[in-house]
Amino acid sequence: MKFELQHTDAKCAARAGRITTDHGVIETPIFMPVGTVASVKAVHQRELKEDIKAEIILGNTYHLYLRPGLDILEKAGGLHRFNGWDRPILTDSGGFQVFSLSNNRKLKEEGAYFRSHIDGSRHLFTPENVVDIQRTIGADIMMAFDECTPGTADYNYAKSSMERTHRWLERGLKRFDETPDKYGYSQTFFPIVQGCIYPDLRRQSAEFIASQNREGNAIGGLAVGEPTEKMYEMIEVVNEILPTDKPRYLMGVGTPANILEGIERGVDMFDCVMPTRNGRNGMLFTRNGIMNMKNQRWANDFTPIDPESDCYVDQHYTKAYLRHLFVSNELLAMQIASIHNLAFYLWLVKEARRHILNNTFTTWKTEMIKRVTTRL
Repeated sequence: MKFELQHTDAKCAARAGRITTDHGVIETPIFMPVGTVASVKAVHQRELKEDIKAEIILGNTYHLYLRPGLDILEKAGGLHRFNGWDRPILTDSGGFQVFSLSNNRKLKEEGAYFRSHIDGSRHLFTPENVVDIQRTIGADIMMAFDECTPGTADYNYAKSSMERTHRWLERGLKRFDETPDKYGYSQTFFPIVQGCIYPDLRRQSAEFIASQNREGNAIGGLAVGEPTEKMYEMIEVVNEILPTDKPRYLMGVGTPANILEGIERGVDMFDCVMPTRNGRNGMLFTRNGIMNMKNQRWANDFTPIDPESDCYVDQHYTKAYLRHLFVSNELLAMQIASIHNLAFYLWLVKEARRHILNNTFTTWKTEMIKRVTTRL
């Protein structure tokens, strides 16, 4: 993987860059649709490419390890061949999912023991076998196994957790460097900054992660219960230390406003389930605000879902029709809303990139924050 920093906005830390992988080029800043179990929910690969214009998607190590399982993925030739996506794929390490199973996991220095949410079977994730699992899945970009501390963790716990994450990182890097790429293309490995909401811990973690000199770096443990302003503060603290010539990935964030604030602070890569999850429940994000498609106000609105969008569903279907589908519990409603929201997120980061290159990001972002947070 290669990263080229093309331009930094003249008035802030917002960056435009280009990531090159063996499965294609990713222009940053970028939003990555989440395909947890080898599928972006309710969305075909064709729609991801043509309507949403996704350049990279995510897979989840925890879920893919449990189902369909590594044997099937290896026989298929990796996740790209299994799900038919021929562009880059990033996999998280499964750390967030394991640590969210607070009643069904036990944390030790060796790794994390957990019980499957599917059948209750017992498993162990270690820094080493998580590398092996992601090799087999076939991700272009793999993530280190870390502990994701909640945003409410006290200082002593956050410090202990961060130190364990660093020890695990050293083990994971050793395994990664000792093992070959699979399926005939190169794979890369991102460490993850932790430290909860404590600036000194975040600085210490960012310095440790930067010292590993990997091809990219991630910021984890945010948007997990801490105040939004504290999240922005931690991003600033970390990005003052992480190298400027490597891509920065803010994991699991977030709303359109969160993404714009992250870009302004120098983040390059984002992912979140919000566009599809909220879309399946009738919430649409648009360039003029947020729409609840179940509301009566849309029942007689025969205008396109988003007249300014070039996405097929936004032009082809009306607000009244989409509301009808939702109140009738039609599956098509979830598909249309998911495609729309993902297309909007990708439009948002591409517009951000355009304004960064023109040194107009700050002014545009201020106006867009007002618009995308308005309830219509």
